[in-house]
Amino acid sequence: MNASAAAPTAADESTALARPAGKGCPPLVDPLAALRAPGDPPWDVYLTGTVFLDIIFTGLDSAPVRGTESWARGMGSSPGGVANMAAALARLGLKTSLAAAFGDDHYGDYCWDALAQGEGIDLTPSRRVPGWHSPVTVSMAYEGERTMVSHGHEPPPEEPAPDCPPRARAAVASLVPGTSAPWIAQAAAQGTRIFADVGWDDTGTWDLSALPDLRHCEAFLPNAEEAMRYTGTTCPRAAAHALTAHVPLAVVTLGEEGAYAVDRRTGETAEVPAIEVEALDPTGAGDVFVAGFVTGTLAGWRLADRLAFAGLVAALSVQEFGGSLSAPGWSEIATWWRKVRSLDDQDPAALERYAFLAGLVPEDCAQPWPLRRAVPTIGFGRSV
Repeated sequence: MNASAAAPTAADESTALARPAGKGCPPLVDPLAALRAPGDPPWDVYLTGTVFLDIIFTGLDSAPVRGTESWARGMGSSPGGVANMAAALARLGLKTSLAAAFGDDHYGDYCWDALAQGEGIDLTPSRRVPGWHSPVTVSMAYEGERTMVSHGHEPPPEEPAPDCPPRARAAVASLVPGTSAPWIAQAAAQGTRIFADVGWDDTGTWDLSALPDLRHCEAFLPNAEEAMRYTGTTCPRAAAHALTAHVPLAVVTLGEEGAYAVDRRTGETAEVPAIEVEALDPTGAGDVFVAGFVTGTLAGWRLADRLAFAGLVAALSVQEFGGSLSAPGWSEIATWWRKVRSLDDQDPAALERYAFLAGLVPEDCAQPWPLRRAVPTIGFGRSV
């Protein structure tokens, strides 16, 4: 699918963006509506991790030059870190619960309010930590890339994850080589489906046995380089097949080539090409991809549709600035779907790939593109 069809132009980065729909505003689409029943877990997805305050400078013509002052044409602020994933899931209509530590400074207040009130995310398992400075990341976006500087104090001694995680249909875990997180086994034991990603192995060992929690996971979603290093293969597709010896479902992201997945339980494989877009800021795109895949899996979609949806929402996200600021909701998805179907020269095969959206997206929920909805700068009143 070509770039012009896939991506209406992004917002001017200097534009002040409006706050997302607040707590109590129902999502435009509930992808699990047909599956909900009495006795279900209270949450669709559970997460735990570190929340950062992200400050994003946009509209830079180039990277800052040493010894000079650079002016940005725009700036935004939002919760980051694990909040990127939480916001992406919540905007896709999933009931999301987050366990995290929040400082009792203004940054912590801001992030707590943005997630609980702005995104409707459950923070019951989270806690406030007196005297702890909230971690901060400053991100500078230019030429489709980003440069980040982070600052944080030693984290609180207690784990933010509760001893017994709340019941949820699914949980998303970031695996750390050489480390086991007890909550993952606890969640899996009570029927929660675990979706895992992983960061770069700084030890250089790339040993799957150093990821002990992988045995509790239903799905593993590394990128191509990570997958090949962990499996000792030279082809990401071969790596995906090799990973299914350790986890039932392997999804390998291929960057500009899309994604490839193998389900050991059914023998099903799927590959979906990426949507060509002009990327303004890739921050959080991986989180959005995982959120889209989790949504489709919980909704019971076929594997190819899950991959296509995950790639779509990730592509929409990179056309906006910021992590949680850029995560799309159903209004953006509806607008994109209406736009690509209106083009006379659109490839019919490309449209067929996303035909599953026709039964999901109400025609009347599309809004003018792009939706202006980033949180306001700290210290200013809320915009509506």
